[in-house]
Amino acid sequence: MAAAPAAAGSGAGRGRRAAATVAAWGGWGGRPRPGNILLQLRQGQVTGRGLVRAVQFTETFLTERDKQSKWSGIPQLLLKLYASSHLHSDFIECQNILKEISPLLSMEAMAFVTEERKLTQETTYPNTYIFDLFGGVDLLVEILMRPTISIRGQKLKISDEMSKDCLSILYNTCVCTEGVTKRLAEKNDFVIFLFTLMTSKKTFLQTATLIEDILGVKKEMIRLDEVPNLSSLVSNFDQQQLANFCRILAVTISEMDTGNDDKHTLLAKNAQQKKSLSLGPSAAEINQAALLSIPGFVERLCKLATRKVSESTGTASFLQELEEWYTWLDNALVLDALMRVANEESEHNQASIVFPPPGASEENGLPHTSTRTQLPQSMKIMHEIMYKLEVLYVLCVLLMGRQRNQVHRMIAEFKLIPGLNNLFDKLIWRKHSASALVLHGHNQNCDCSPDITLKIQFLRLLQSFSDHHENKYLLLNNQELNELSAISLKANIPEVEAVLNTDRSLVCDGKRGLLTRLLQVMKKEPAESSFRFWQARAVESFLRGTTSYADQMFLLKRGLLEHILYCIVDSECKSRDVLQSYFDLLGELMKFNVDAFKRFNKYINTDAKFQVFLKQINSSLVDSNMLVRCVTLSLDRFENQVDMKVAEVLSECRLLAYISQVPTQMSFLFRLINIIHVQTLTQENVSCLNTSLVILMLARRKERLPLYLRLLQRMEHSKKYPGFLLNNFHNLLRFWQQHYLHKDKDSTCLENSSCISFSYWKETVSILLNPDRQSPSALVSYIEEPYMDIDRDFTEE
Repeated sequence: MAAAPAAAGSGAGRGRRAAATVAAWGGWGGRPRPGNILLQLRQGQVTGRGLVRAVQFTETFLTERDKQSKWSGIPQLLLKLYASSHLHSDFIECQNILKEISPLLSMEAMAFVTEERKLTQETTYPNTYIFDLFGGVDLLVEILMRPTISIRGQKLKISDEMSKDCLSILYNTCVCTEGVTKRLAEKNDFVIFLFTLMTSKKTFLQTATLIEDILGVKKEMIRLDEVPNLSSLVSNFDQQQLANFCRILAVTISEMDTGNDDKHTLLAKNAQQKKSLSLGPSAAEINQAALLSIPGFVERLCKLATRKVSESTGTASFLQELEEWYTWLDNALVLDALMRVANEESEHNQASIVFPPPGASEENGLPHTSTRTQLPQSMKIMHEIMYKLEVLYVLCVLLMGRQRNQVHRMIAEFKLIPGLNNLFDKLIWRKHSASALVLHGHNQNCDCSPDITLKIQFLRLLQSFSDHHENKYLLLNNQELNELSAISLKANIPEVEAVLNTDRSLVCDGKRGLLTRLLQVMKKEPAESSFRFWQARAVESFLRGTTSYADQMFLLKRGLLEHILYCIVDSECKSRDVLQSYFDLLGELMKFNVDAFKRFNKYINTDAKFQVFLKQINSSLVDSNMLVRCVTLSLDRFENQVDMKVAEVLSECRLLAYISQVPTQMSFLFRLINIIHVQTLTQENVSCLNTSLVILMLARRKERLPLYLRLLQRMEHSKKYPGFLLNNFHNLLRFWQQHYLHKDKDSTCLENSSCISFSYWKETVSILLNPDRQSPSALVSYIEEPYMDIDRDFTEE
């Protein structure tokens, strides 16, 4: 029998709402407890069913429950917000409600970020948690995206002020409530839409800050070519906006796993590369190409990177941004540092600057400042440091990308290197003041300090710029380029073609070029400094590639070799990273250079010093093997030269005498093969395999390859593990063939660094892998049949 129709009027309406509420609660009877409501709301967020929003409750019910649970009236406000944000609303009431909600969340977020008190979200249900739980986040996303909806051909509009309030509330909720940022990151259409809000200066900083947080947790990288009118958007940014935008770009143009590049096995990398080839360019590569297609983009970055402090934004606009930073907690720690220094300088210099409380402003929107407002110099410097950090990072990533040559050409043309040279003393490597700026909760020597991070980013840029590229000579000035020419002329050798081709209008100006300035600070660096590693890497990149006698002599004349030996021997450096970078640099500096070996012998002039040096080499061959390789190659060349100077060095140099002994070479060879396996090969330790090959290639030249293999076999037996070393070496060489025969760049690097043709590398590997057990140069001839194990698959274990 059918139910009787409900009576008309308000009673029927109440009945329907009650039925809907009961249905939403899953058929609960009686009056639900607050804990049950919150649990159901959380489940609703996960499943998308049941209770998900405040609109599913009556205002009376929410008010009653609020008295017990102290929800600060947030659910009721969300109910009103939903009612006043329909498509035909003028949004005036909506904006008033947002302004009621905003302070409830912002003060809580400020306390959360500054750690003034700990919040236990599950038990106290703070305001941001309740706001999210009752559907506030989803509702604000809908409100913000209203302009994407058209009614009768016309798109809806909301004011910048209202967008700003929505963004502020969303960000504060992300700060305090776990999982909100990840949920927003899953809304790809919303993330793309956020970029369009950056067209307005009023909402730019809030939008950029929220996007940065969202992209930081997004599983899949966003594609910039999907952003509407990207070129127009970026081109219309002023320099300040562009610098802030670089914070977002840093996330969108970096490959997901570049942070631990050296730690990933080559097996995994090769598998990933094969997969990438079938999938096409990565999202990061697509994003890099999209940015480089924007007219003037790289030029503007170069201008930002080289802008002097005096050319930065004026006081008024910077103060306006500081007020934004005060509101936007992403930069609260930076502002904390800035304000502390401002106060310190005001006490000493009477340079007055008045920071208003949040919300205080003139009619024109600028903060109140005294008539004597003078922005302290330290704050101006910090302002530039924070910007340049992001800009240098973006340029560095672009320099390492697929369009490297295009980027190289542009940053040379736009005089990035001379500009950085002019900033070196006053900004990049400036002396710390007594009130050196550091972030809240850190100290001056912490790697998170903006000063330190800027230096490291600067050194990484130099390393990327110099590495295997002829533009590296832009790091010198005209006088220093002339010095290189004079060195070549005196040694009666041809000038380096890249030096002759360098555009002198693009090189550094002033008394010293950037490379010379770097050498000066490098020699003054304290023994425990974290910069030593990066400094050595940057200088080494200048020497990489085909060995240049003139480049080596330029650095030798400035005392670089003696500095390196002091750090290795006299200071007895303990840091493995620093030692590796110094050994690599020393190898490039000494390779094939008789003068360098003479200087080495002059410095290491006692047996005691030499023993300390050998101890450092032998303590970790992964770190020192590049030096061992360079000395071995140099010894081979010197032995084939007829020259009195060379003969004198060969007879006197302790290091050359030590390396020339067959037992020494065999000891190195045995250990180099023993410390690596196919499954553990990385970009960092694959050099051990190549160094072992260099030793055997040079033995092959002297027709001593069978002798070296026989000695390896004897060493195996003496360790009571017959076959374990040669089987491992056989597998390593099989992998070597797979890895290098399909990668032109790596093979070119091997050829240039060793001055041994790559064809000779390939021939030697093929001879060693010959399956004929009668061949005296084949590895299998020295592995006894019971111990043979050479056909393993290269799979991850």
